Amino acid sequence: MTTEPIILASASASRRRMLEAAGVEVHAEAARVDEEEIKLSGKAAGMKPPEVAEALADLKASKLARKYVGAYVVGGDQMLECDGRWFDKPVDRADAASHLRLLSGRTHTLYSAVVVFHNGTRVWHHIDHATLTMRALSDAFIDRYLDAAGDAVLSCAGSYQVEGLGAQLFNKVKGDHFTIQGLPLLPLLDFLRVRKLLPA
Repeated sequence: MTTEPIILASASASRRRMLEAAGVEVHAEAARVDEEEIKLSGKAAGMKPPEVAEALADLKASKLARKYVGAYVVGGDQMLECDGRWFDKPVDRADAASHLRLLSGRTHTLYSAVVVFHNGTRVWHHIDHATLTMRALSDAFIDRYLDAAGDAVLSCAGSYQVEGLGAQLFNKVKGDHFTIQGLPLLPLLDFLRVRKLLPA
């Protein structure tokens, strides 16, 4: 339904699927940035998680905007915070299990940011958040969950996909479903309609 392809500056299959399912034609391409360095420097500078999420989304979009001149380039990123601790994607199964034990029985916050560049200029951005309360998980349940979920958990901060098996980890979720998946989709669609990239 889009009048021209949107460039998605992300390797996230989840973000691409959300946009495509909503009728947005996208060309997805990873923007190679040193996320770990940005997070470390942001934390050292006293930045808050939503600010870091926005900075990452901004950097990704601006990098590909230099390559795709004239196109609308969308960058998105997400940060997870629990009791002042920031959680990244797990590096392996053991790390995923550790994340789940730390989040078990606690409430954490997901911050999702989206930034749009056009002709080398940032033309729009939006940040949203959601809070999720994970039920108390036994080590045996965590093992069964990781067996069933497989390597998919390695692509997600917090080691879960709430739209799948990860739903079993929670007893309370407050916030927008798309934001939890890593992209404030509805405000982005509104922006694309304003720019006449989607039919009104």
